[in-house]
Amino acid sequence: MIDLRKASRPRAGHVARLASAGLLTLAAAAGAGAAHADATAPQALPTGCSGASPITCRYPVSPGNYDVTVSVGGAAAGQTEMWVEARRLMLPATRTAAGAVATYSFTVNVRRPEGQPTGQGGDGNPGLDIRFTGSAPQVSAVSVKAAVQPPVVYLAGDSTVCDQPAAPYTGWGQMITTAVRPGAAIANYADSGESSGSFLNNPALFPALLPKVRANDPVLIQLGHNDKQTTASDYRNNLTTMITRVRAKGGVPILVTPPVRRLFEGDRLTSTALHVNGVGVNLPAEMRSVGAAQRVPVIDLTAKSKALVESLGPSTSAQLFLRSSVDGVTDNTHFSQYGAMRIGTLLLQSIREQNLPLAAYLR
Repeated sequence: MIDLRKASRPRAGHVARLASAGLLTLAAAAGAGAAHADATAPQALPTGCSGASPITCRYPVSPGNYDVTVSVGGAAAGQTEMWVEARRLMLPATRTAAGAVATYSFTVNVRRPEGQPTGQGGDGNPGLDIRFTGSAPQVSAVSVKAAVQPPVVYLAGDSTVCDQPAAPYTGWGQMITTAVRPGAAIANYADSGESSGSFLNNPALFPALLPKVRANDPVLIQLGHNDKQTTASDYRNNLTTMITRVRAKGGVPILVTPPVRRLFEGDRLTSTALHVNGVGVNLPAEMRSVGAAQRVPVIDLTAKSKALVESLGPSTSAQLFLRSSVDGVTDNTHFSQYGAMRIGTLLLQSIREQNLPLAAYLR
């Protein structure tokens, strides 16, 4: 175990409050936080950490799953977010009063490359990277130890899901990590540009994910954005093959229909936005049909995101995606951080509504 903290422990006191109005909707509280007060707490960073804003911590661990406990706060008032590896949000913006220290625990999946499995955007750094950001980030202790066979939720998907290495692009898989309890991990194998066929056959993707799946591990499969010329038969066969192979490992396959694009005709989304592809295949409908035939749960993220985007309208819905005025690029497929958070919230709602296996791991 790596246990890196300040020399003195803070004494018991009041509880620090989470104060992020946006990202906090993913989880009512991002961890069992225990806060302490000590106005004279030393300000030295834990070993392995450096910087002021952000504070960066690096630990030379091998690929695997790790239980990570952090204490944020200190002598001065602070506001801290915690990110790991390739921009996975673990702790939403959290305020601590002067003299307060709040402790949170997470289980983190570490792999190489740390972001997209094919190395798009770079391999990242070996080991575990943790970054503490925010308007006044503070960290007073970090503990890292190997997790003992935690349940792992595997994500199979495209660029709207993946661990995007660089802002402003953000996948919903990077945001749902705040909602997962310590003791369970998210392993995001989604990769930009992948169709159902390329994800199934690329050695870095489904063939790399599958051997790691253990009994009862959920595997969420969201593919469709890049199946622009895939026939209905090929799409159904690709999904069915993944389902069959996950089940053979004892895992729990869960299909996720793709979230919509922001393409409007008047105040309604177009058929392209709803993933009717270039050869006329209604991909979400095909996925729902496969789910029914295979008796696999289906999260209809197409329907939920359609309702959200159309309720916001052509103008306001732009904030969910990338805007030139804010992000330097206009992109009606990929999400802003805010958009990825909102889509992640819809996914989590479905998991709870259907009482899917992942629901037991949510905060």
